[in-house]
Amino acid sequence: MRSVVRVALRGPRSIRWRLTLLYSALFAVAGAVLLSFTYVLVANSEPGVRVGSPERRDTFSQGIPKGPDAPLVAQYVQQRLSVQRDEQLQQLLIESGIALAVMIVVSVALGWLMAGRVLDPLRTMTAAARRISADNLHERLAVPGPDDELKAMADTFDAVLARLEGAFEAQKQFVANASHELRTPLTLQQALVDVALADPDASAGTLRATCVRVRAAGREQERLIDALLTLARSQQGLERREFVDLAEVVRGRLPEGGGGRPCVEAELGPAPLLGDPQLIERLVVNLADNAVRHNLPEGEGSWVRVWTGVDGGWPVLRIENSGAVIGADEVRGLFQPFRRLGGARVRVRGAGVTGLGLGLSIVAAVAAAHGGGVVAWAREGGGLGVEVRLPAAARLTQGS
Repeated sequence: MRSVVRVALRGPRSIRWRLTLLYSALFAVAGAVLLSFTYVLVANSEPGVRVGSPERRDTFSQGIPKGPDAPLVAQYVQQRLSVQRDEQLQQLLIESGIALAVMIVVSVALGWLMAGRVLDPLRTMTAAARRISADNLHERLAVPGPDDELKAMADTFDAVLARLEGAFEAQKQFVANASHELRTPLTLQQALVDVALADPDASAGTLRATCVRVRAAGREQERLIDALLTLARSQQGLERREFVDLAEVVRGRLPEGGGGRPCVEAELGPAPLLGDPQLIERLVVNLADNAVRHNLPEGEGSWVRVWTGVDGGWPVLRIENSGAVIGADEVRGLFQPFRRLGGARVRVRGAGVTGLGLGLSIVAAVAAAHGGGVVAWAREGGGLGVEVRLPAAARLTQGS
């Protein structure tokens, strides 16, 4: 009851009142135009009994007595008819105005009822939207009825809620994973320090080794924080764009082969684009590191192939590497943060050196920030292939 009174007191600020006044105003204008048109037609018609067929005019002329006073009598009768016609027109105007005023009042009441009926689904959607918060994003408006504008708006709102729910869940999962990843080196550091402090006979060499391991754990934390910052920066979009050639970036960051490292085959063609040089470089570095790390063990013919060029008007970077067989389900999850391949496919090049699980997620975020995309596929003989497509410099210039 309070809500109804509050809506009524808000007056023209309420959309229901505005719709009611709009309906009534349109009805009043249409009624006034109709009455004016009718009045003009009646006023411009011939007065008296002359309006009609020639037979009626002959009957009227036959009713006037013949004689020298006939013209005067006819003029008198014509004047009386004219006065009577004017009175009828005035009477018509007054009665029509009263009828129009009554119908305007009725139209206000009907407009109020119809506006309320039209806006009833909107009030239902508003109440449902107010109940939805970050804790129950799974709820939906689910408005039934025909596919009209209101249902389209409700369906759009439900789609937005679905995207928000997915974003919230992804954010929660990311925070949980990041907390876990940061807790691991912190726990390791604390354990190393506690062990060193608990040994009263610890030598300088032992303490030095402990400090080295603590420092390595600190560097691991630094790498993870830098990767998280890069991921967050790429997801926010680009602040500046510069001319970048993918071939030049890859040439400067290409992994070296030999010495137990995979054999590198490169075919670098020009691939110009407009983007953030630092993010593009991070994308290339992550792909190259993944191709080297997730490869066959040393001495088993491991290799990495890199190709850059323009394909279908898009600058493309394609990297393939040998390795163990990867399942299709694993490939689909590689672009999620903190997703790693199995330990058998990780090349260990020193104590504690493992992937952070952010490499491909950063690649996907950088590609999306530049308006491009990335796809990955498992090779039949083992290993992984990744292709990054970015908009060309000319395409971006025309679009801007």
